[in-house]
Amino acid sequence: MTPPTSTSRRAFLGALAGTAIGVGALADPAAAQADGLESWFEGVSNATEIADQRGQSTVEITVGATGNGGNFAFGPAAVRIDAGATVVWKWNGEGGSHNVVAEAGAFESEMQSDQGATFEHAFDESGVYRYYCSPHEAMGMKGAVVVGDATASLGGGAGGESDDGTANASATGAGDAPRSFDGWLSNTGNYEGVVDRTGADEVNVKLGATGNGGPYAFDPPAIHVDPGTTVVWEWVTDTGPHDIVDTDGRYRSETVATAGHQFAMTFDGDGLSKYECVSHSEKGMRGAIVVGRGVVPGLGPKGLAVAAGGAAVLGGVLHRGVKLHNETTTGPWSGEEPP
Repeated sequence: MTPPTSTSRRAFLGALAGTAIGVGALADPAAAQADGLESWFEGVSNATEIADQRGQSTVEITVGATGNGGNFAFGPAAVRIDAGATVVWKWNGEGGSHNVVAEAGAFESEMQSDQGATFEHAFDESGVYRYYCSPHEAMGMKGAVVVGDATASLGGGAGGESDDGTANASATGAGDAPRSFDGWLSNTGNYEGVVDRTGADEVNVKLGATGNGGPYAFDPPAIHVDPGTTVVWEWVTDTGPHDIVDTDGRYRSETVATAGHQFAMTFDGDGLSKYECVSHSEKGMRGAIVVGRGVVPGLGPKGLAVAAGGAAVLGGVLHRGVKLHNETTTGPWSGEEPP
């Protein structure tokens, strides 16, 4: 089999495009959601209550507020306003580039990163309007605007707002602990949150970095990348040996103990890849890669696709892999130990 020399970039389920809708644009009442917000805000660390902002003609929401393991939140995440009021989203310059996109398509801002940038939208119809930041939705950067007398709730047990629009006195914060991916990174000592690497064609991760009681860490252990991004792991220690193994068996590196050795994968589609160093996984030497919108309900898997080198890969994230040596490249792991 002839080793591949290049991999396709930006093979993507679809491209999001659009222009910002200006001040005074009318929301589509048919698009407004009128059910509970429990599932929408699942895993969103700062969605602890629906802030009552009625009585104000203009309501401000911070874009890039602290939450979800970094500056990946709208603050407040959920607000209740009067019909006819205008919401002004204001960027604080933290967390990289963000946008504001209505789930049902009623409004969409441009991507912005500058402190002080704003986007406005007037809500003239009662309803519940969900929105998100498209680069960081998978990290929990979501919001909701409850307009007028629409019924809304964050669900029982988490505080928030009751169906009649009054705040529950027992509301408690969910804290701002970084997501652990169902406990996968709960024992990873150097994990402090998902690091945003969207916008980069290539991202480097150190393997064998200091952490978890020795040279037993991936640094950073969790990253968020765009579809089509190549992740390059580089061994930074001669101790070990270490390897990189996807928990679903979709890719695997050699097991080596050589500083400077590299292994690379290109990730397409939307999904989540959890991986580990098999020998030191119990010490906390684990990692995670959130690709695109992450694991998104309603988006089916890409199916069985042929990756570079001819190996078939099944799942929501398509991996195109190469092992980097001085001069040679080979295809992804196909179930056998690499030579």
